Amino acid sequence: MLNNIGLPGLLLIAVVVLVLFGRGKISSLMGEVGKGITAFKKGVKDGSEEIEKADEPVTRDITPEAEKDKA
Repeated sequence: MLNNIGLPGLLLIAVVVLVLFGRGKISSLMGEVGKGITAFKKGVKDGSEEIEKADEPVTRDITPEAEKDKA
């Protein structure tokens, strides 16, 4: 159904949306979409860093207490 829209159909849809909502409303909406995309990318980056950090081996001091007191 949506395969036959083409460029003239998309332009008509864009004009109708512009007339219905106005330029200011559309620009503020696009700004919010941009902020959402930026927040999503930051979340994905933070998540991947957290996963990489969790995969690193944890080093612990397993020296017996008696030897720690001598040092």
